[in-house]
Amino acid sequence: MLPNGREDRDREKRMAIYISAFFGGYLFLVFLAPIALPTNTIPELSGRANAIDYMTEDGSTGWGNNDWPEGSKLGHNQSAHGGSFAWSELNPIWAFTYGFADLNCHQKHYRSWEINGNQLAFCARDVGIFAGVVIGAAVFGRLGYNRWTLRDTFLSIFPDQWLETVYQKNLRGIASLCIASILIIPMGIDGFTQLLTDYESNNLLRLITGLGFGIALGLIFVASLSARPNEFEGAWQVSLPGGARFQVKEEE
Repeated sequence: MLPNGREDRDREKRMAIYISAFFGGYLFLVFLAPIALPTNTIPELSGRANAIDYMTEDGSTGWGNNDWPEGSKLGHNQSAHGGSFAWSELNPIWAFTYGFADLNCHQKHYRSWEINGNQLAFCARDVGIFAGVVIGAAVFGRLGYNRWTLRDTFLSIFPDQWLETVYQKNLRGIASLCIASILIIPMGIDGFTQLLTDYESNNLLRLITGLGFGIALGLIFVASLSARPNEFEGAWQVSLPGGARFQVKEEE
């Protein structure tokens, strides 16, 4: 019998593998694409998040290829940064790699890394987020258990003895929120300070703060996919730290 009162962790392991494979596989392509493409194929980019800017050389899907004034908050003079770029002209694998990033990331060149003369598809912070999700998923796959609810499943990565007081005083929600906040808030502070002031972060700090956010995301993803009450015979079967038990309220 496992610490969660069940006899196996098959679902937890499978969910961790699925999430790690999805995010890790794409992250692998992010680094492989600039290496595999000819040198200087991908110029310095500067687009918008949640918008398609570099699908074509012109038109609404080629917004990033315009010659915007230098110093603009969005975009730059693309002709002065290596010329135009259209990811739709790449082979399908690299087109997917840069196209998915185009939609989800601003791709500002000074916040991104370059390999083989080619800018990576995602900025340094997003690289950290993807790597963090893989780490978080792997940690849960190694340590986590289905404990009926999302928050209890999330907390299951910690040894029971660390959580005895938390469960005895029913501080599970606060503990979960605090742990997630420790991982997420640094990225929020760094990102919003950069957005709202003249402060400019650096790629190492972006990577580190993105990593923390990604770890939280990975843990939450896998915990939410692993928390399944129907895998228990009843709430009484769930083993919680400190001898705590779920109480099922009876309908009046």
